[in-house]
Amino acid sequence: MPTFAIMTIAVGGIVTSTIVLILSLVGAVKFRRDARRDRESFARLGKDLPPISVLKPVHGNEARLKENIESFFRQDYPAFEILFAADEADDPALPVIREICARYPNIPTRIMVTGKPPWPNAQNYCFHHLTAVAAHDILLTSDSDVEVGPDYLREVTAPLLDPKVGAVTCLFRGKSAGGFWAGFDAIGMSVEFTAGVLVDNLLEETKFGLGPTIVVRKDSIGKIGGFAGVRDYLSNDFVVGNFIYKAGYKVVLSSYVVDHVCSSKGLRPMWERQLRWAMGTRYSRPAGHFGSVLTFAVPFGILGLVAGWMLGHPWLGVDLFAASLVNRMLECWLIGWWAAGDRMALRWVPLYPLRDLYGFVVWCASYMKQRTLWRDTNYRLLKGGKLVAVRADGSVLDPESARSITPEAGHF
Repeated sequence: MPTFAIMTIAVGGIVTSTIVLILSLVGAVKFRRDARRDRESFARLGKDLPPISVLKPVHGNEARLKENIESFFRQDYPAFEILFAADEADDPALPVIREICARYPNIPTRIMVTGKPPWPNAQNYCFHHLTAVAAHDILLTSDSDVEVGPDYLREVTAPLLDPKVGAVTCLFRGKSAGGFWAGFDAIGMSVEFTAGVLVDNLLEETKFGLGPTIVVRKDSIGKIGGFAGVRDYLSNDFVVGNFIYKAGYKVVLSSYVVDHVCSSKGLRPMWERQLRWAMGTRYSRPAGHFGSVLTFAVPFGILGLVAGWMLGHPWLGVDLFAASLVNRMLECWLIGWWAAGDRMALRWVPLYPLRDLYGFVVWCASYMKQRTLWRDTNYRLLKGGKLVAVRADGSVLDPESARSITPEAGHF
């Protein structure tokens, strides 16, 4: 490729990433304005809120599991139940959950053991069975690595009082459980991911769900065939929201921002999880994922540095590279700290350009694989984001099959 063409690509990439940064800032202003309006509206509701069933799959004793789970028991909300599901009766998370349930006997709870899931998406299998025993019309699905404040249920449930709203979802910021890699993972959630959602929310209606929180009514989830209707999709959170939107309902991005806890398991687990997410986006939203390359800045800054040197204008290359670094540091400060409310973002400002470069590498890698590993199962992704799942023993998961479930006694 001619050197001038390389320089043109570098300049174009820095310009587009700057445009995206500006759009994300405008989106952040809109988000914060909407948040103030929503809180004023919710304050007028007082105690007049419907009961809710919180559905929570668990798998293993994750970092800060006790703190995460207990935060859901400390809600300032008139009436709710919390339902848990695990694949196996000896799951290490269950003793922690039983201990917390015993300390809050006034909150209805139940634990279900579903067995090894026959569906490609294990989470949806848990949600499917939990929905069957949920006592209330409003269902909230949430991951076990999420921590929330006491006003969480009040804020995320209120929009569903409008019958036109079929789903509510939430932004999330990363919260490090300790260690460099956990922090590296967390800051990407607070900045890169948040910026993308804010731009989407600015330019068009919300048409998707985000895994840490999706709130639905039984009628809206029923319109898409329940959780069984999305049992063989990798990005089940995106698909649930997207299918509910296509069914004619509105999907609302809540003003609430939840904490997504990141553990310090090292580079490889972080890489595998983020690559799985990127592959899910690639197959669920191929055009959007391809275009997201234009949101990165540092790779184009490096390209400009090289092209400037090759053209005999090294200072031009240095200027482009410096511009890309400033771009990313501004994004970390303004989006991570100001918009997402991540108090650790300021510490990561000098290092965030490195995180931007890492995100670009993950994006590139997402086009080099069709298979991903989740728990003990290998998945091959198909067009549209569907899965073909093969366990380690070579057996293929049959999404049509069913399994019996063993509910434990709970508080009702």
